[in-house]
Amino acid sequence: MSTYPKHYCGIFGVYGSPEAAKHTFYGLFALQHRGQESAGIVCTDGMTLFEHKGMGLVPNVFAGSILLKLKGTSAIGHDRYSTTGDSELRNAQPLSIVCKRGSIALAHNGNLTNTNRLRTELQANGAIFLTTTDSETMLHLLARSDKPLEEAILEMMKKVEGAYSLVIMTTDSLIAVRDPNGFRPLSIGKLGDTWVVASETCALDAINARFERDVEPGEIVTIDANGLRSLKAEIGVDTKPSFCVFEYVYFARPDSNLMGTNVYSARIAMGKKLAEEYPIEADIVVPIPDSGNCAALGYSEAREIPIVMAFTRNHYVGRSFIGSRQEERDRTVNIKLNLIPELVRGKRVVIVDDSIVRGTTSTARVRRIRGAGAKEVHMLVSCPPHKHSCFYGIDFPDPTKLIANRRSCEEIRQDLGLDSLGYLSERGLVEAVGSHDLCLACFNGEYPVKPE
Repeated sequence: MSTYPKHYCGIFGVYGSPEAAKHTFYGLFALQHRGQESAGIVCTDGMTLFEHKGMGLVPNVFAGSILLKLKGTSAIGHDRYSTTGDSELRNAQPLSIVCKRGSIALAHNGNLTNTNRLRTELQANGAIFLTTTDSETMLHLLARSDKPLEEAILEMMKKVEGAYSLVIMTTDSLIAVRDPNGFRPLSIGKLGDTWVVASETCALDAINARFERDVEPGEIVTIDANGLRSLKAEIGVDTKPSFCVFEYVYFARPDSNLMGTNVYSARIAMGKKLAEEYPIEADIVVPIPDSGNCAALGYSEAREIPIVMAFTRNHYVGRSFIGSRQEERDRTVNIKLNLIPELVRGKRVVIVDDSIVRGTTSTARVRRIRGAGAKEVHMLVSCPPHKHSCFYGIDFPDPTKLIANRRSCEEIRQDLGLDSLGYLSERGLVEAVGSHDLCLACFNGEYPVKPE
C-alpha cells in the first residue's frame, strides 16, 4: 500500500459456548489486520454483561487473566481503527448500555453517511452522547424505540444511511445486521451447537468453525434459544448490492472468502489481468509485500517472468496506516520494508503494488530500486486509479490529496520516476473478482448512497 487509508474494523460474535470469551479472543486475533487501535469483548451469562476494552493489539488488551473474568456463553468483540470518532478509549467498542429494553451491546464495522444530522436530531430531543462515534447513534435509536428489538432494528435501518455490518447482543440473543447495500462483509459459521458471526471467514477458521453462509445485504439474523431466524429489511428505496471492492484488493486476508470468492484467487486473477493489459518485457517481478504478493504472482505466472522478493518486510511492524498521525505512519513505512539491492541490480524490474494513494512512499521505493542499479523500473497497480473519497468506512483523504485526482497517469509516471506505469482497468478488476455487485466509487465517483 502506498500511502495509507484508515481502515475500518473487525467484528466477531459467539452464541452458545462456555468458551465464548476465548473464541472471541481468537476471532479478534484473526481479524487484527482490520484494526489495531483498540479491542474489546462484551460477554453475557444470561443476566449480566461483562466487558473489557483497551487501546492496542488484541493480545495486549487481553493479557493475563482478563479473559477468565469475562463470563458467559455469548460474546461479541471488536477490533477498531477509527474512521468516525477520535482515537481514544471511550470510543473503543463494543458499546454497551442498560436501557428500558434491558442490557444491549453493539459492535459496528462501517461508516454512516448521515451521522451529523441524526446526532443533531437526537441531541435536540435530549440524547446525551458519551462517544464521538457514529455507532452510538444506532444505539440511541434502538434504546428509544418502544418496539421489540427486531422491529426496532428495522426502524433504525430506515433512518440510518451508509455502511454498517453489526453484531448486537442482549442477555439472551445475538443479532447480525448488514446494510441494504452490503458494503461490509459479514459471515455466519457454526462450531458444534455454537453459532459464530465474523467479518471474515479467516476468523471462523481460527476457532475451527464451519462456514454456513454470508449475512445477506439488508438482512437481520437473530440467534437465540429457538435457533436462527432471518428477517429481510424493506427500506423503501431501490438499493443495489455494492460490496467494497477494496476488500479484495487490499484489506481482507488472502485466506478469507468474501461473498463466495476467495481473496487469494481474486488477487491472482488481478495479476493475470494486469499481464493481459500490460505485457511488459522484464527480467524480474518484484511485489510490494504483503498485499501486492498475490497479484505479482499472477503476473509472474502469466508472463513467465520470475518473481523475486527484493523487498523484505519487517513482520513486527503493523500495517502502515495504523499510526494515528502521518508522522507515525511515515516512520513505520521507513522501517517496514528493506530492499535487497543485489536482487535488482542490472535488471529490468516490474514492481507490483495494490494501489497508489498519495504517491509519496511509491516515489521512495522507486528511488531505492533505481539507486540499487536497476536497468529499468516499471510499476503495475492491481486496481484503477483512486480519484474519489470513500464515505463508507475507508478514510481515503480529501480528493485533492489523491495523486490520481490531480495528475494523469503519464504525469504520475514522471513524478514517480518510472519507465512505465499501468493501472488495472475497472473492467479487469470486476472480471478478476467475478462479480458486478461491487462499490467502485473510489475509482469512478458513482456513489451507491449519496453522502450528506
